[in-house]
Amino acid sequence: MAMRKREDEVFPNAAGIDIGASSHWVAVPAHLADDPVREYGAMTDDLNAMADWLLACGVDTVALESTGVYWIPVHEVLEQRGLKVWLVDARQMKYVPGRKSDVQDCQWLQKLMSLGFLRAAWRPAEEACVVRAIVRQREVLLIEQASWVQRMQKALVQMNIQLTEVLTDVMGMTGQAIIRDIVAGERDPQALARHRHSRVKASAEKITKALTGNWREEHLFVLAQALAMYDSLAVRIAECDAKLDTLLAPLGQHEVQLAGPTKRAGKNTPGFDLRTALARWAGVDLTRINGLAVTSVLTVLSEIGPDLSRFANVKHFCSWLCLCPGTKISGGKVLSARTRRSTNRVRQALKLAAMSLSRNGSALGAFYRRLCARMDKPRANTAVAHKLARMVYFMLTRGEDYVDQGQQHYEEQQRQRSIAALQRRATVLGFVITPVSSTA
Repeated sequence: MAMRKREDEVFPNAAGIDIGASSHWVAVPAHLADDPVREYGAMTDDLNAMADWLLACGVDTVALESTGVYWIPVHEVLEQRGLKVWLVDARQMKYVPGRKSDVQDCQWLQKLMSLGFLRAAWRPAEEACVVRAIVRQREVLLIEQASWVQRMQKALVQMNIQLTEVLTDVMGMTGQAIIRDIVAGERDPQALARHRHSRVKASAEKITKALTGNWREEHLFVLAQALAMYDSLAVRIAECDAKLDTLLAPLGQHEVQLAGPTKRAGKNTPGFDLRTALARWAGVDLTRINGLAVTSVLTVLSEIGPDLSRFANVKHFCSWLCLCPGTKISGGKVLSARTRRSTNRVRQALKLAAMSLSRNGSALGAFYRRLCARMDKPRANTAVAHKLARMVYFMLTRGEDYVDQGQQHYEEQQRQRSIAALQRRATVLGFVITPVSSTA
């Protein structure tokens, strides 16, 4: 009977590890050790002792739960020792019936792994993980910097300095010059209004009127500290940009000819030639896709890397991004086709790129507006993000360049499809459609 059970196992020499903050519980098959369950600490020496025991038992595959960030050191140590490590989503175990406890969790994980009930999560290559850490840190700094801008705006409003009513961007060229002059001690509204840039729509008189307020000392103190924090974070962001430039330089193994005009760089775009560095890393220029700015491409490549061979096809890739419609069907009736919720950063970047196509004159922009006429904007946004994901997959896997045919070509193509559909419908009903001449 025991041999019959062993034959049903997909991974007979698999181990399961329940990850914790201070200790890890490890379980191996009963036929590999007399004491199949052990507890190890979280220190590096403990992790090396765990790897030694697993190798001595003859384990070749290890399943880990993705618990916070505690799994990362365990994953790295076991992978360096030559073990095949599977990172398993805890939600997969939730739907499998069985009783679990803190001590038995590793045994349950080992059993499911040996029977082949679990699937390994995808983790990009090491070079992408290094770049990803810096890009995520840069995003955190940008979010923190934006929060200090809001504090500056609050201090200005409390002094009745209505700078936000006359300037679109308070931290633009004009706004920064005015705020820095206020912190330096200037209180004359007319003198502050002289910092007005020629491209600002508001007149100098209107800006002067907005800069007339009550200069309370406590709010000026808060404004000065918020500006100092903003400048300090700007230095940290510049350090991240320099680190990214250093990391991306050796990754450029492809010679790519950049074609088409360079898109306008945003305020938070790194100062170095990021477009060329990303194109040499990926082998293609993803910024040629309408809606994808260079910062969006940086997010996409840092999260998934240029190698997508882990995905069987484009459908698997879009499903991993949670951009595919759901298949909740019962009795042949579709109950729900809503996409799954996800915090995937690539998904968020593609959805933001799709939103920027609302007024774009490209074929993708026309496709987005056509969908908005048929459905609500959130669903149209998801559908366009799905289309962008397919383009990214094909460009990275096939090495092909994206060529925009233009809005006119797309609309003419849709017109011909509508005419063909009407002709097929008319033929079924026994009619013939005759086009009306322009003269008639």
